[in-house]
Amino acid sequence: MASGTATAGLLERFVADMWAVGDMARVVPGGHVPTRAERAWFSLFEGRNEALTFGVIAFAVHQAVYYGRYLPYLVCDYIPAMRKYRLQPDKEISHAQWCRCVRSLLVSQFFVQLPMMALFLPAAKLAGFDCGAPFPTWPRVALQVAVFFVIEDFYHYWAHRLFHCGALYRRIHKVHHEHTAPFGIAAEYAHPFETAVLGQGTIAGPLLFNHLAGSVHITTMLVWIAARLCQTVEAHCGYDFPWSTSRWLPFWAGASHHDYHHMAFVDNFASTFRWWDRAFGTDRRYQAHEARRTRDKIKTV
Repeated sequence: MASGTATAGLLERFVADMWAVGDMARVVPGGHVPTRAERAWFSLFEGRNEALTFGVIAFAVHQAVYYGRYLPYLVCDYIPAMRKYRLQPDKEISHAQWCRCVRSLLVSQFFVQLPMMALFLPAAKLAGFDCGAPFPTWPRVALQVAVFFVIEDFYHYWAHRLFHCGALYRRIHKVHHEHTAPFGIAAEYAHPFETAVLGQGTIAGPLLFNHLAGSVHITTMLVWIAARLCQTVEAHCGYDFPWSTSRWLPFWAGASHHDYHHMAFVDNFASTFRWWDRAFGTDRRYQAHEARRTRDKIKTV
């Protein structure tokens, strides 16, 4: 009976927060003088529905970063000199495939991701996220985002590995593997169920950190979303440049790591780092493939 009452109370709070209207006086503690950034942020919510406003902001950040991060790779596709950096130069993405990918992405982003973002702020408030002033310092944000990457990577490794089993692969994950030579925006090209499940890894890090280690500010979530998008677009870009992140950060998975997964349909299940695949032996074939690729590249020089 008590658990039912508690659940009803949480539901009431969630519904109330869904209809809450922004009020700067409520989120700025007494005695604190808001910074210019804080005033600009809270003014976006003033007199407006907070949940929907945050959903729109998060969605706008998502779209701008996702497609903006992809734009340099799209430009490279039209520069012949960049072809030597392609991981699978013999495979081309047709215009029809590209358009089908974009149409599918927009449907998923507007009808799956946008509703999830619109519901996030009330859920974050229930979880105890900090939604007021002052903003967290940049070192704190950087530390938290680094921890989020580690948690998401662990979750992604096992969830992704599970999606390669039997019916889950045939009926769901196979959609993502339609592109054996991935390109930047193919990162989110997936079955809606997979989008929802793997997306929980992005939320899990902030939730766990907030519950176990310290308060997470709602604006940190936007920084985290942007960082995660930059990582996943890079992983699917199909290019291995001399300046790629994995070149100067050896434990970073990068494009060559994930490109092999699309090419071979096996191994390399982690999203961001190489250590889980190395620890569980799911990168052995990739290591052999990379050794051959490196030898072949040396021969052609």
